[in-house]
Amino acid sequence: MKAKEPDWAQKKPYNLFFDFIADGADRYAILLKCIESLNLKSTVIQVGGNRHIFIFPPKQKNLRASGGVFPFSGSNPYLFCAHYDRVEGSPGANDNSIAVFHLLTAAYTLSFRGTDSWIIVFTDKEELNPGENFEEQGSYSLALKLKSWGLEKSRIYNFDVCGAGNAFIFSTTTDTILKTGDSPNIVNIRNSIRNLRDYALTTANNLRLNKVLLVPTLFSDDVGFLRAGLAAQTITILPENEADQFEVLIRNRPEYADLIISGKVKEKNDYLRLPETWRVLNGAGDVPSRLTPEYFDQFVQFVLKLADK
Repeated sequence: MKAKEPDWAQKKPYNLFFDFIADGADRYAILLKCIESLNLKSTVIQVGGNRHIFIFPPKQKNLRASGGVFPFSGSNPYLFCAHYDRVEGSPGANDNSIAVFHLLTAAYTLSFRGTDSWIIVFTDKEELNPGENFEEQGSYSLALKLKSWGLEKSRIYNFDVCGAGNAFIFSTTTDTILKTGDSPNIVNIRNSIRNLRDYALTTANNLRLNKVLLVPTLFSDDVGFLRAGLAAQTITILPENEADQFEVLIRNRPEYADLIISGKVKEKNDYLRLPETWRVLNGAGDVPSRLTPEYFDQFVQFVLKLADK
């Protein structure tokens, strides 16, 4: 007999969460079904063999990506992104299913508000196979397409692993990647990322979030966006005790940040210093019991507040 799902999974859109993380699930089809059940305006954009799902404000009428003007062309909407793919063999509860469902919740609320300068994007192929490089990420080819549609000024926030804990982590990974170089494009991207982060920090302060850290994180779609010349700020969440320990580690061993960013945390002792929440990703241990539903609304409110301005 099927186990009873928790109370938080009884309400839309979370009522399809356990279907979404089931073994062998057609996550793309389930996600489209969920969007339809919420009566959200969406379209699928296929780029380089990947299927990215866009959700638009209700007032947007023209959703054509070709043969016409793409919505928000030439302006600077917020793009709230979360990848919906997962590593084979993992339930992917925290990486990155829960962030997808949080953004669905935010999209539903935003659809009833007057703010309409936002797009929510569920990206395909964030997870790379062995031997693949960042230019094979879905976000890389998507970023090139966004630029061709006149969306190079978009304010991109990327949400990844946002379901366990209440310590918000504003990733500084791209800072390290961009720390050398003085070309106008690099300087502009650095400034754009700084502006994105400053606004996120202001938003966190206005919401009186309990804990916010600026530290490097595991790679995400922000790297693909960056390789294509678009600034993006990744936001993730950790349990507070793990965030505190990680903060001390980075302060005492600044070279550890380079290991994370280069993907070279291989040696056992170094690997065990990663936050436990990160160590269980991409494997069988990324299960819903590790999620902390008491903090779900805090994340959704953060996204809604970002979209206010």
